[in-house]
Amino acid sequence: MTDQDQAAFPIETADRISGTLARFLKIEAAAGGLLLLSTVLALILANTAFSAPFLAFWQMPIGLQFGAFDFTRSIQHWINDGLMTLFFFVVSLELKREFVLGELQDLRTAALPLAAALGGMIVPASFYLGAMAGQPGMHGWGTVMATDTAFVIGALALFGRRIPQSLRVFLISLAIFDDIGAILVVAIGYGDSLNLGALALAVLALCTVAVSARIGIRSIPIYVLFGGLVWLSFDASGLHATIAGVILGLMTPTRVWVVDERMRAFLGRVLARPLGEHWSGNTSERHDLRDAGRAIKESLSPLERLEIMLHPWVGFLVIPLFALANAGVAVTAGDFGQRLSFAIFAGLVFGKPIGVLVFSWVAGRLGLARMGGELSWPLLTAGAFLTGIGFTMSLFIANLAYDPALLAEAKLGILIASATSAIIGILLLAWLSLRKQAAQP
Repeated sequence: MTDQDQAAFPIETADRISGTLARFLKIEAAAGGLLLLSTVLALILANTAFSAPFLAFWQMPIGLQFGAFDFTRSIQHWINDGLMTLFFFVVSLELKREFVLGELQDLRTAALPLAAALGGMIVPASFYLGAMAGQPGMHGWGTVMATDTAFVIGALALFGRRIPQSLRVFLISLAIFDDIGAILVVAIGYGDSLNLGALALAVLALCTVAVSARIGIRSIPIYVLFGGLVWLSFDASGLHATIAGVILGLMTPTRVWVVDERMRAFLGRVLARPLGEHWSGNTSERHDLRDAGRAIKESLSPLERLEIMLHPWVGFLVIPLFALANAGVAVTAGDFGQRLSFAIFAGLVFGKPIGVLVFSWVAGRLGLARMGGELSWPLLTAGAFLTGIGFTMSLFIANLAYDPALLAEAKLGILIASATSAIIGILLLAWLSLRKQAAQP
């Protein structure tokens, strides 16, 4: 070890947590930019001469068919029900990591974004139901309940260190709670009639996953196989298949198999070997080197390894593909000012921030929650408007909730409401940043 290495500070648990969060924020911020580009591209293609082939492409059927057995879905369906399962899996991993290893370990700190998320689901849904009472699109109340994590973090990234980390943690936690709540709404409110046999098979597969983890099976390919069985079972059960990602993510272990002391012992055996070319062949040195490599890998928990492995794929492939497949809407003059678009706009732009702020205030007054770090009510207000960026999950639910005749109008309302919420939130944060800068000596 060099003098420089010896002079380095030891890495504590808090450093690992902050490092993981920083990596999450960087990926989400970059993914937000790519998501915006994909959205703009989809809107352009849907409103040009390429509109018909572009929209038809996502409806092309892909799958397997053998006689009476037909397992074909459209490309859009595979993205929305298949790839988006990975999105919810990563969201669940992040939520569990924050509860077990992150800032949400403190129950009163965790209660604030949880209360805000509840308000951000209940109040906008109430706004929507009030505006759509007795109308054909009334069933789409779930469209206004969720927050787009990537776009929110992308908006916060514009301000760098000028906004406190506590606001980022609050909004990330709120958005994750929102997403989990939204997928539960999807599973319960927008599923088909239940197939109890398939549901029992899904429960059996989940029990197999739990037992496998309990007895020490650590092979990721085996869990991929089990996860595929869980997904297929939920897909056939009548519940939305993406619920599999949520459940499997929350079941992923956070405990490391090789603790630091044991890993150091493995590395010590390798470092104790004399220098030379003696690592090849069936030698004890090679076995020690292999064991040390395995120990290094297993010094991270399964949750951390899976999040590191999957998060870039979800951020840079799954979410942009989802935007391309779902954000393309042919806009006509008659789509503006319709009742459905207005209901979605009211729910996201007004209902979300009102619900977030009111439920946060009530939770604080009751002593159930507290603000952490430098979080303040002005910052919370700006962040509350950003939660109105529903985009990804709103489009996801809209595809399930609306008939084709209403879908274009709903998508237009989602896009306008999300853009308006982003502009208001960003302007408020910019004003707060300038005021803070002016107040500094």
